[in-house]
Amino acid sequence: MAKTLFEKIWDRHIVKTIEDGPSVLYIDRHFIHEVTSPQAFNGLRKRGMKVLRPAQVVATADHNVPTIQQHLPIREELSRKQVEMLVQNCSDFGIELYGLGHPYQGIVHVIGPELGVTLPGMTIVCGDSHTSTHGAFGTIAFGIGTSEVEMALATQCVLQSKPKLMRINIDGQLQKGVLSKDIILHVISLLSASGATGYFVEYAGEAIRNLSMEGRMTICNMSIEMGARGGLIAPDETTFAYVKNRTFTPKGTDWENALADWHTLYTDADAVFDKELHIDAAEIEPMVTYGTNPGMGTGISQHIPSLASIPLNEQANFNKSLQYMGLRDGQPIKGQPVDFVFIGSCTNSRIEDLRLVADFVKGKKKADHVEVWIVPGSKQVEQAAMDEGIDKILMDAGFMLRQPGCSACLGMNEDKIPAGKYCISTSNRNFEGRQGPNARTLLASPLTAALAAITGKVNDIREYI
Repeated sequence: MAKTLFEKIWDRHIVKTIEDGPSVLYIDRHFIHEVTSPQAFNGLRKRGMKVLRPAQVVATADHNVPTIQQHLPIREELSRKQVEMLVQNCSDFGIELYGLGHPYQGIVHVIGPELGVTLPGMTIVCGDSHTSTHGAFGTIAFGIGTSEVEMALATQCVLQSKPKLMRINIDGQLQKGVLSKDIILHVISLLSASGATGYFVEYAGEAIRNLSMEGRMTICNMSIEMGARGGLIAPDETTFAYVKNRTFTPKGTDWENALADWHTLYTDADAVFDKELHIDAAEIEPMVTYGTNPGMGTGISQHIPSLASIPLNEQANFNKSLQYMGLRDGQPIKGQPVDFVFIGSCTNSRIEDLRLVADFVKGKKKADHVEVWIVPGSKQVEQAAMDEGIDKILMDAGFMLRQPGCSACLGMNEDKIPAGKYCISTSNRNFEGRQGPNARTLLASPLTAALAAITGKVNDIREYI
C-alpha cells in the first residue's frame, strides 16, 4: 500500500492504537527549555517518578535569557527564576543541560539540527509550538503542552490522534531576493492563519528541493502559523550532506546503516493526501505582514487590502488589527517607516541568515533613527559569525550583534520593542504585544529586514540587488 512520508514515520512509532481514540506514539527526541518544563518536573516529583530515558532529552535555556552580558545574573526576577529552575530540574533528573555559558547553548530549534541531534525519520516533541522546525529533516516534529511534557518525560511517549495530511507543491524558480521566509509568508497569506488547521503539511516541489537546509527549516518553522500541526520535507542529498559529521550524528558503520534507512523516507508516487495545493514560485514576491497575525501579509509591490475586499464577518477584526498597527486599508506597504529591526528567532537566526545580511550591508550604514538587533540562534552561530568577520561588518554598519537567545521574538525577556514603535522582524509571529506591550511588528525575510535597516523604511530588495 502506498504511503506518504508522514505515514511511514508515524507507523514506525505507534506503540498502541486505542480503539476510537488516539495512538500511543513513541518519541525519539524530547527537547525542553525553561518555560514549559517546570510544572512537568513538579508533576513527576509529586508522583515519585523519574525521567524514563534522560539520554533522549535535550535541554537548553533560550526564552528568558538576556542577549547582552550573559555572564551576569539575569535581571528580570521571573526570567531568572525560570532559568534557575531548569538548572535544578536537569540536575535532579539527570538531564544534560546546555545552559548559559555552555558552548552548545542556544535556541532549542537551532541547536538540535546544528548538533546532529535532529535526524531524519525521528519523532520529536518540545513544549514549544515551533518544534515543527525539525520537520525540515523529514521528521514528525510538533509542539506539546505542559501535561504532555510530563507524559513524555515519564514514558517517552505521548497520546496523539493522527492528523489529516496536506501537500503543498511549490514549483518553478524564485525571483531574485525572494527567500524561504517569503515563500512561507506567501503560503500563509493564501491559506490564512487557520487554513491548515487539523493537517500535517508536507512541502514539495522544485523550489523546495532547491532550498538549503536552513531555508527548509524556516519553511517548516512557520507551519504552525497557518494552524497546521506541523510540517515536513522529505530528506535528500542536501539533508544528508548537512547532517554528516555533526557532533551527535552516527559515525562509521552506524552512519551507513542510518543513511540506507533514510533513503526510504519519501512519499510514494501514488500516495494520497487529504488536500493538495500547487503554487508557482515565480509569483512569490518579497513579503511583509501588515496586521496582527501571520496570515495578514502582502507582496512588497502590493497594498494593504481594502476593507471592501474583506468578508463581512471578518471586517471588525481586520479594522481592529489595522488600528493597533496604525495603518489604513489600501495603503501601500512599501515606504512604511520602521524604528527597530530584529533579525533572529528560531525562524531566521542561523549562520546562513547572518551571512546574507552581512553580504548585503557590507560598506553600508543603517538609517540614523533605526535601532538594529542581530541575535544569533546559538553560541555556535555566534562563534561562526566572529570567525568569519561578520560581527565586524555588522558593527561597521551600525548593527548590534547580541548573544544567543529568543530575544525580541517575544516579550518574555529584556529585549522588548517600545510601545507604538514599528519593528520589522524575521521572527514568526506578529500578534498584539508579541514583541512588547503595544509594539507593532512587521514580519519579513532577513534581506527585507536588512534593507529596512539601511533605508529606514520597508522597501523592495529586488531593486537593490
